[in-house]
Amino acid sequence: MSETRTYPTGGQFLLEGTDPADVFTPEDFDENQRMIAQAARDFVAQKVEPVLEQLEYPGDTSLGKGLLKEAGQMGLLMIDVPEAFGGMGANKATVMIVSEIVAWAGSFAVTHGAQSGIGTLPIVYFGTPEQKQKYLARIATGEMLSCYCLTEPGSGSDALAAATTAKLNAEGTHFILNGTKQYITNAAYADLFIVFAKIDGEHFSAFLVEKDFGGLTVGPEEKKMGIKGSSTCPVILEDCPVPVENLLGEAGKGHLIAFNILNVGRFKLGASTTGGCKLVLEHAVPYTSERHQFGQPLNAFGLIRSKIADVAARTFLAESMVYRTAGLLDAAIASLDKGAPDYDLQSILKVEEFSIECSMIKVFASEALRLAADEGVQMLGGYGYCSEYPLERFFRD
Repeated sequence: MSETRTYPTGGQFLLEGTDPADVFTPEDFDENQRMIAQAARDFVAQKVEPVLEQLEYPGDTSLGKGLLKEAGQMGLLMIDVPEAFGGMGANKATVMIVSEIVAWAGSFAVTHGAQSGIGTLPIVYFGTPEQKQKYLARIATGEMLSCYCLTEPGSGSDALAAATTAKLNAEGTHFILNGTKQYITNAAYADLFIVFAKIDGEHFSAFLVEKDFGGLTVGPEEKKMGIKGSSTCPVILEDCPVPVENLLGEAGKGHLIAFNILNVGRFKLGASTTGGCKLVLEHAVPYTSERHQFGQPLNAFGLIRSKIADVAARTFLAESMVYRTAGLLDAAIASLDKGAPDYDLQSILKVEEFSIECSMIKVFASEALRLAADEGVQMLGGYGYCSEYPLERFFRD
């Protein structure tokens, strides 16, 4: 007789012991996951790394756009998209593998994440069948590029303070959007804008806005300290007409979309920053082995050993947090009826149950990367300050 299992719920580890059988680690990857990981590595090594310098100072955004299109052709934008709509329908552990590996692609990692994550998941989880059919397959292949428009000049973390408005026209056929969004990743070449606005200035809602609808203008690129190869622009909406069928989710329920998608984003950020920590070690450890001072390699000195050990320990912890949580999420989602019409919505609600873990991952892993980047520069000494060495760019990013 088969055993009936009850999988851990979000935050349960704070109150109860953990069964080792419930802990997923990278050693548990199956053959398919390893193949996807290798495809991601090959893309980064063959397509992105050779042009990282040009990507850093592009002068225009065509290079990043082209790489995103190529990533779509390679299948690296469809990981999260359900199979029914042209995607891979992969589990969370697989999504984390790709996010971790693409982190080695410099600022292109942000470009990729904005398309495959926040530019896709709102439709996956909250779109109508018609919206999914219309947009997801094109987003998954890179035919259609998308962006997520939440932040405004007067509202960042306080998303519900948004001033952008949506007013239904007299005919009842279109919402008319007015407002300004700021710091929008991939805006320069996006075809689809996921825009948050308040209907009648009160009901916070989300809309699928195609660039060709009219009334939408993308402003100039922001001049940033780091992540220079990623497009970051303001988006201006002036009497932008959006068909009523392009309301995403329910009117007045935009907060459910915004907060749940950001929750997933925290989780994916943990995988990306884990990949970043590994990148620091990849560059710093060989350098400290080859560089000699006072007749011995740098890594013979206690201070350097301490730095390497600290970065390695934090990397191991971040990796463990990310993949353990991925396993928990996959187990929770696997308990759902995949044939149910609201399966995608129920999936994101399962993720919400683990918001404690997602927040912990975001805080710890991002701080681990901040320390790793700093220590990496210190281990390279003066060379860590020179742009021909990758850690200089990595520190700014």
